Amino acid sequence: MKNPVKNKIVEMEIAKSVRLPDPVKLARFANAPDLGPRILFFSGGSALRETSKLLIQYTHNSIHIITPFDSGGSSAKIRKAFHMPAVGDIRNRLMALADQTFKGNPEIYTLFSYRLPQKEKQPLLLDELNDLAAGKHPLVAEIPDPMRKIIRNYLYKFIELMPKSFDLQGASIGNLILTAGYLTSRRSLDPVIYLFSKLVEVRGIVRPTVNKNHHLVAVLKTGELVAGQHRITGKETKKISHPIVGIYLSESESDPQPSEVTIREKMTGLISQAELICYPMGSFYSSIIANLLPRGVGTAISRVTCPKIYIPNTTPDPETLGCDLADQVEILLHHLRKDNSAEIKNQDVLNFVVVDREYDAYPGTIDEKKINQMGVRLIDYPLVTSQSSPLVDAQQLLALLLSFN
Repeated sequence: MKNPVKNKIVEMEIAKSVRLPDPVKLARFANAPDLGPRILFFSGGSALRETSKLLIQYTHNSIHIITPFDSGGSSAKIRKAFHMPAVGDIRNRLMALADQTFKGNPEIYTLFSYRLPQKEKQPLLLDELNDLAAGKHPLVAEIPDPMRKIIRNYLYKFIELMPKSFDLQGASIGNLILTAGYLTSRRSLDPVIYLFSKLVEVRGIVRPTVNKNHHLVAVLKTGELVAGQHRITGKETKKISHPIVGIYLSESESDPQPSEVTIREKMTGLISQAELICYPMGSFYSSIIANLLPRGVGTAISRVTCPKIYIPNTTPDPETLGCDLADQVEILLHHLRKDNSAEIKNQDVLNFVVVDREYDAYPGTIDEKKINQMGVRLIDYPLVTSQSSPLVDAQQLLALLLSFN
């Protein structure tokens, strides 16, 4: 493992200095995570899973704004059947933040992570789902009450509401449970997220950016439209062959007309509580930028007087084809300021970009001068270790972020 930076001082423009890392702060947060900082992440997918698992050792007050636009895998089947936002990434983050020391939580984690066999026939899959709902399946039988009864009720409700044509192959049980909760809560995600956050002692706040059934649409340099998050990431389809020059939300994947979406006041209030805002590693457009597309997000961020930090990917991202690091910063700033570019300054929405110069895998050259000209400061910090390579080390990332508070 590379040695962490020692006594590195970064003079911040908000009139304080920060030691990176700061062992005193880390020890203080570890001793009292209930009083830990309100770090807000705009993310989606699995890139922040390991970081989230470690994060609860230092703070129980983190805020996670998650994209509900996934359109691939089992999420696509659920969205098509029930015309609803995607819940897979929300489920992932809830489970990552759940306190595994509480009785029953490891068993719930296992159940929520379980998928029905991908190649089994539908009648046998339905039999297994009925066994799960009846509590006969060992994955449910091992969960203590009252959690077991609540989970069984939601599974029965999903079976009741499930269209006869619904394909159960590869279905995520956690997704089915959250779907049933959504449908029985007047098609709102907040109540079911709140319920399961309490049940499994989630140490943080998890919310979708919007509670609407929308899809991502990317505009390529050729003018071609790519509709659907799974097609943009290239994880289930062929990777895009031309750079992305724009992205927007649409109510329809098959008829990708632009649709304007505005965040609710409660989301504005949640953002206003942040003591640090992080745009973390992950798929650039479908995880980070997707969260910034609804109107009001950039304005809410600009009004918060806290550090705002971008952690770029240390592995190739098909979505940033043709973009170097400075290009990514410019695109990020564009979307953060789009609500009111005349009033919102770069420094209002982004202060720092953190890179590991020793780990030379960023696209193109790192043009620090160009980044500085945008009013953003570059921080060189050992994010990648021999154990984590080629990915960002979760412990190193947390040491960095926590030191800013």
